[in-house]
Amino acid sequence: MYKQFLNHPSFLRVRRNHGLEHATINILSEKYPHSTFIGRSDYRGFYIYGQVPTAVLQTTVNEALDRLRNGEHSLAIHPTCGTNLVTAGILAAMASFLSLGGSKDEGWRERLKRLPTAIAATIVALFFAQPIGRAAQQYLTTEPNPGSLEVVAIHPMRVIRGNVHRILTTN
Repeated sequence: MYKQFLNHPSFLRVRRNHGLEHATINILSEKYPHSTFIGRSDYRGFYIYGQVPTAVLQTTVNEALDRLRNGEHSLAIHPTCGTNLVTAGILAAMASFLSLGGSKDEGWRERLKRLPTAIAATIVALFFAQPIGRAAQQYLTTEPNPGSLEVVAIHPMRVIRGNVHRILTTN
């Protein structure tokens, strides 16, 4: 059933844009190793935040699309994706909650005694968060196969600080 949801045309398009966004950022990071790039995807395309000329971004987005189409699916996964952060937050919160839980009649001193357990459980949760977040990207939030996805336009946006581009796609 979850496959039907993941492959619903609207959600699949967001996942494809997310994969192309990651591929673009991975390639930009190769070209500009001392720069930071951030992306955000939606149904219509994605944004790239970072210092990059529009012409270079155009070439990079096209290269990313070609490389994904040629089977470089690992480009669709990124280590600093928001999916990883959400996964880490959820696992850490669950570990802390379960470790510190108790009866409502219990005083703070009893809970304080469990704090080392909560810290250890949270560390273990954060240790497992990276591979789980990577798997969540791979199977849920990105689609490495761009299918018929095409780049329609790249628009530089005026912002007070930084450099932002809007990449529009179509299916």
